Amino acid sequence: MNVLVAYATKNGSTRQVADAVAVALRERGAQVTLLPARAVGESVAGYDLVVLGAPLYSGRWHRDAHRFLRRHRRELAAVPVAVFAMGPRTDTEDAWQRSRAQLDRALAKRDWLNPVAVTVFGGADPLGRSRRPRRDLRSWETIHAWAAHALATAGGPAQDRKTAGH
Repeated sequence: MNVLVAYATKNGSTRQVADAVAVALRERGAQVTLLPARAVGESVAGYDLVVLGAPLYSGRWHRDAHRFLRRHRRELAAVPVAVFAMGPRTDTEDAWQRSRAQLDRALAKRDWLNPVAVTVFGGADPLGRSRRPRRDLRSWETIHAWAAHALATAGGPAQDRKTAGH
């Protein structure tokens, strides 16, 4: 499968997650192109799967993700799309629910979009911004399992049985 992983990032954490998604997809035999969402100028119609990831900040999904969806709307209507957001940096049920609701609201603005997989991953504090210990709720195992699930859902190689359901 030919997969595009496009991402928006403010401080680099989403880029690291997009890298991990790309690695997981390549491990399953996919040909992967990894690019910042704002740098994707060509048509995405030639891809078998498009993965779009972006952080949530102050209740909003990164504007580069919205611009990507608007710019490629016509082609994306015919290509499976998987979406992830970088969410909470506090590990409470309420924080996770708020982040998922924020992503759901962002996606609801695109009634033409029907993603094959949607998730929120834990976020990470930017480096060097605080004297407090850096919080990082990213789970690399969960990220790899979700990438396998997204690929399988889009018609790629079956995911590992032990990661099913993530």
